[in-house]
Amino acid sequence: MLKKVSTPKAPAAIGPYSQGIIIDKMLYASGQIPIIPETGELETGDITAQAEQAIKNVGEILKEAGTSFENVVKTTCFLADMDDFAEFNGVYEKYFTGKPARSCVAVKTLPKNVLCEVEVIAYVGE
Repeated sequence: MLKKVSTPKAPAAIGPYSQGIIIDKMLYASGQIPIIPETGELETGDITAQAEQAIKNVGEILKEAGTSFENVVKTTCFLADMDDFAEFNGVYEKYFTGKPARSCVAVKTLPKNVLCEVEVIAYVGE
C-alpha cells in the first residue's frame, strides 16, 4: 500500500506530485529545491546557501516519513552549473554522512532557475 508523505515544514508540491511516497519500507522523495517553507520564497543566495536550504527541506521530509539522513540509500543531485560542484559537495557531506549512492548531474535549467535540486530514496523500516 502506498502512503503519501506530506509536511508543512518542507515546500508544498507545486504540481501534480507528492513530497514523498512510502512503499515496502522505502521512501521515494520528490526533488527539493531551495524554497523556504515558512515564506514560500526562494533562498536566493549562492550555491552554498541554496544547497543548505534544499537539503534541509529533504531532512524535513525524511523526518515526517520517520527516517533520517543516515537511512538514505540513494541521492540524485541536479546542479545548474557543474562549476558549483565543490561548494555543493561541501554542504552535501555535512548531511549525508552515511555516504549513500549518488548521481550528480548538471542540467540546463532547474525549476524557478535555482542552482540545485536534491532527491532521495531512503529506508523507512518498521
